[in-house]
Amino acid sequence: MQLQIQMDDDVANGQYVNMALVNHSDTEFTLDFIYVQPQQPKARVRSRIITNPKHMKRLVAAMQDNIQRYEAKFGTISVPEEDGGMH
Repeated sequence: MQLQIQMDDDVANGQYVNMALVNHSDTEFTLDFIYVQPQQPKARVRSRIITNPKHMKRLVAAMQDNIQRYEAKFGTISVPEEDGGMH
């Protein structure tokens, strides 16, 4: 069976985010994707994804694979140790 994936235009346009918060319970992971504006005291969650642990592990593996391929093509991504973008 071939899966056909549909995407609305507003989803296809995407959302820019520069911060993510990750939380979990025994049955779910919650990822909040946030845009923080410089010099602003408030930030808005642009998207929230809730998934189960097995899907989360697959997502992390897919992200690691893509980062490795990106770095092989474009060079190492350097991340300062004090970067507060992911929690």
